[in-house]
Amino acid sequence: MLKEIIVSVDEYETRVALLEDKALVEIYREPRGEHRILRNIYKGRVSSILPGIQVAFVDIGMDRNAFLHVSDVYQHPPRDEEWDHEDPEIASDTDTMPPNVARPSVEELLHKNQEILVQIHKESIGKKGPRVTAHLTLPGRYLVFMPTLENIGVSRRIETPEERQRLKELVQQIRPEPLGFIIRTAAEGKGEKEFQREIKFLMQDWNQITEKAQSVSAPALIHEDLSLLFRTIRDLFTEDVAELVIDSREAHKQIMDYLEDILPHLKQKVRHYTRKEPIFEHYNIEKEIKRALKQKIWLKCGGHIVIDQTEAMVAIDVNTGKYVGKADPDDTILKTNLEAVEEITRQIRLRDIGGIIILDLIDMDEQKHKKQVLEALEQALKRDRARTNIIEFTELGLVEMTRQRSRPSLKTMLCQSCPYCNGSGSILSEETITTEIMRAIRKIASKVGDQGLKVIANEAIAIRLLEVDKERMKALAAKLDFPIEVEGDPDLHMEDYRILSLQNNQEVYLHY
Repeated sequence: MLKEIIVSVDEYETRVALLEDKALVEIYREPRGEHRILRNIYKGRVSSILPGIQVAFVDIGMDRNAFLHVSDVYQHPPRDEEWDHEDPEIASDTDTMPPNVARPSVEELLHKNQEILVQIHKESIGKKGPRVTAHLTLPGRYLVFMPTLENIGVSRRIETPEERQRLKELVQQIRPEPLGFIIRTAAEGKGEKEFQREIKFLMQDWNQITEKAQSVSAPALIHEDLSLLFRTIRDLFTEDVAELVIDSREAHKQIMDYLEDILPHLKQKVRHYTRKEPIFEHYNIEKEIKRALKQKIWLKCGGHIVIDQTEAMVAIDVNTGKYVGKADPDDTILKTNLEAVEEITRQIRLRDIGGIIILDLIDMDEQKHKKQVLEALEQALKRDRARTNIIEFTELGLVEMTRQRSRPSLKTMLCQSCPYCNGSGSILSEETITTEIMRAIRKIASKVGDQGLKVIANEAIAIRLLEVDKERMKALAAKLDFPIEVEGDPDLHMEDYRILSLQNNQEVYLHY
């Protein structure tokens, strides 16, 4: 698979796109002047404890207090296999408590006004404050240092048992003391030299963090994670990436200087983009971002998927659409579902959709076809760095899955609630609004006598009142025995209108 990283740096923001076989699969952005908080370490102060739900709220100096669950406080070493998960670019929700061990309550572990070191585990999403953990992690390129634990874990993406064992034994031998490490996917095939250098670097970072934590009082920022540009080098720019292309001369130099010290062999893969056409336009990325914000996505076969995203759950529906196949309907359905699965997994990654996801695939009668589609889904999700869990077809023929997310989705990142529908996805119909206006006129008729009224509404509503509802308006004016005028205002919301007295032009009814 051809993997490319495309980086756009301008005066507004830094954007990073990951392409697989020329298709956009992940997008990251960091606006200028905006500080990302994921993985930042803070010295916080416990502001309140809620025993009923076993959580504490921690003041870390932000607008909203951080949320700390008891499972993110108790520092019992996990069983080794519990760390055999994905690379920790997206932190795991895995409870570090071994089974059948009584967990202390949050009141036993924390008390009000206690100072505690915590790390941002999930950024603020919507009205929720950030979620934090006391299990601190410092990611390097090959290792993740866990100063509060002692275990050594290996990324589940390193599948060869012999390689997993070799890496684990190697890190166990060279770590300076019983401290915890996760061996990342990029460490596969690496030796003692790379690990020695990285452990030394991570330990230096940790010493600086502990020294600063001792010298300041809470709440305070203790350690800030790297900028997007350098996180990209650390987390995404692995040996299997064919090329990293960047359009900024200054940022290109920064990357080359950084690689010179730590990864000189990757310098040959970095290219400075110099064409006049914007880099994201050249690689068709802008178009794909806009496509990822749409509800309906067309497939090459002529079918389509529809993605409905809510706060609690995401439903994805697959339809054959224009694709009717040639002869065998079962074959048509299978081909559509297989193509849909590939596109669904790409959209899930690109949109960074998390939580419960329900896939309503086209019904398949043959069990072997269902198995084939599930296998394709599992295979495609192996490329996703976030933790996913797929459940077999339910009795209703749905595929249920979950996906972990630690940052706002693409839609949340780029969009805001519609000022017309307030995020509901719909507004009142023109017929409903005009009927409501006529009811409002009847409601206030007794207050204005025979003065007459003027309705000011959105242009579309005004046109409907004057044309489609012309006879109804005439009948209403005749019944009330006073004139009714209508005026359009293009600046008014579709659902808003004003009613004025014709005699003195004073407002007698306002709907906003």
